[in-house]
Amino acid sequence: MKEKRLYSFEYLRYAPLEDLPEAERRLANCAAEACSKSYAPYSDFRVGAAALLDDGEIVSAANQESEVFPSGMCAERSLLYYVQSNRSGRKVRALAIASLPASRECSPCGACRQVIADTEKRQGAPIRLILCGACSATVVESARALLPFTFELE
Repeated sequence: MKEKRLYSFEYLRYAPLEDLPEAERRLANCAAEACSKSYAPYSDFRVGAAALLDDGEIVSAANQESEVFPSGMCAERSLLYYVQSNRSGRKVRALAIASLPASRECSPCGACRQVIADTEKRQGAPIRLILCGACSATVVESARALLPFTFELE
């Protein structure tokens, strides 16, 4: 039997960026600041990510490139792996992503979407995503909205 289905989700759009609620704007600023820690001599595309943990701590990371492409690592995965290794047991409540140049909002790649969804599953709670540009932001309630057919072993 053939069945046609529709997938859709709601998201919030903030333009200008200053319309973001204060706590999310602070997280977005931390992501933008993390871009300065990027090592991107090949693409010159600098990405920063900042995570708000369940105790209020904010941690950040940036993308890191390698001469041996594609051996680099995106900011989002660098950050989530850092949290898992160094803040084990802590939940990520929100994750902001920013880039330089910032002409448009920075959205996670497919691999990062999968890792964010894996983190949500492991912690048993969604991660609010704040995708930032220089003048606007899009807020999505969960990585599963961006990757509805995630890979799962079980």
